[in-house]
Amino acid sequence: MKHIFNKGTNPNKPTFLMLHGTGGNELDLLPLAGVIDDEANVLSVRGNVLEQGMPRFFRRLSEGVFDEEDLIFRTNELNEFLNEAAEKYEFDRDNIIAIGYSNGANIAASLLFHYQHALKGAILLHPMVPRRGITLPDLANTSVFIGAGTNDPICSPEETKELQQLLQQANANVELHWGNRGHQLTMGEVESAKEWYLKLG
Repeated sequence: MKHIFNKGTNPNKPTFLMLHGTGGNELDLLPLAGVIDDEANVLSVRGNVLEQGMPRFFRRLSEGVFDEEDLIFRTNELNEFLNEAAEKYEFDRDNIIAIGYSNGANIAASLLFHYQHALKGAILLHPMVPRRGITLPDLANTSVFIGAGTNDPICSPEETKELQQLLQQANANVELHWGNRGHQLTMGEVESAKEWYLKLG
């Protein structure tokens, strides 16, 4: 997978897995990583799927309707890539925190839904429920921050609450932050995500 790896200055800090939104690339979210913790490793990945020339992490059948088969395949592909990257760049595979926006948040949520130890934590900015009707792994030691919009036209508040509930039922520790700027990524939610991250210790 096309990616950038920036080694952090503190080996005890996590590795941030940066996952862009539709049409973005591996450069998009680099400034966010610096805001949240400028001492952490950063592994920023570009989605392997193109939709009308725009990079994404998995295919969709229409707006809000995921290609479930492709989602499962791409989630596994990303999980395998994390295993390889941890070996190649010598970072702790058990200390990865995903930071994803929109489509990137959806693939990060899918990692949580499918693999118990894929992520130590996740900052999901405007995510949707990746799959329904499956049993999630036990996420007892996983912390998740969700940034959502009360008036988000793509991810309804009901969908956000459903995702929160599914993660909590799987024993994840979930914090939900509401904004009112639609589907936009705002500095307010990034600052809230930073406060959440600092509390992880």
